[in-house]
Amino acid sequence: MKPMPTPVARMLNKVPEVTLYFWVIKIMATTVGETAADFLSVTMNLGTIGTDLIMSALLALALAAQIRLRKYVPSIYWIAVVLISVVGTLVTDTLVDRLGVSLQTTTVVFSLALVATFVAWFASERTLSIRTIVSTRRELFYWAAVLFTFALGTAAGDLMAESFALGYATAGIIFGALIGAAALAHYVFGANTVLTFWIAYILTRPFGASFGDLLSQPLANGGLGLGTAMTSQVFLAVILALVTFLTVTRRDALAVVLEPDDEAHNLN
Repeated sequence: MKPMPTPVARMLNKVPEVTLYFWVIKIMATTVGETAADFLSVTMNLGTIGTDLIMSALLALALAAQIRLRKYVPSIYWIAVVLISVVGTLVTDTLVDRLGVSLQTTTVVFSLALVATFVAWFASERTLSIRTIVSTRRELFYWAAVLFTFALGTAAGDLMAESFALGYATAGIIFGALIGAAALAHYVFGANTVLTFWIAYILTRPFGASFGDLLSQPLANGGLGLGTAMTSQVFLAVILALVTFLTVTRRDALAVVLEPDDEAHNLN
């Protein structure tokens, strides 16, 4: 008799399990993306173009390191997320502040870009689940989607807080309530896991951005006046502590075993 083939994985899953740690770090990373971008371009006087070039180069290096890995490594993964958060913010700020594109237009454009990414991803892989990021192609789709969520979140957050004059606190509460609604739909009413994940993932960006602006902006602008430097430093310190904890404990590691020709043709 022929021995039964042993299932093997093309690579271990490249992203973390979705736990409370995941959401806490993600929200803090979005906040850092907002405050660090302002700190570098304004406080450090690097300007939008200089900051764009520096952060884009660092992001390229981080993504190259991440993609070369064959498994999830917390430090590399979260460095990439923090950097992509900063770059996503800078992309939107460049379009709005330097090129004069309206926040309404950037919100629509990045929404369409994100939808197009999801359509192409699903057409190619038949899944949008982050539990099966087990090939380079899937990972490239994943990071493209993440970049567009950050750029979209920046535009949507600023649109709500500034253009609609709701203020940072009110905008943050609205986005927080929408995140809660997505969680309720999933955990209470059994809504699709992948759909509710990506809705929550998109919404955490403007939630974090609004929260970051609320903490860092001057009192005259509706903030609490903590400054971009202090806000960025505190949140980066918390992120570092959590990532160090996860590196040691591996509590968010997720290994997926697949047949070599398994395409995981499902949404879950």
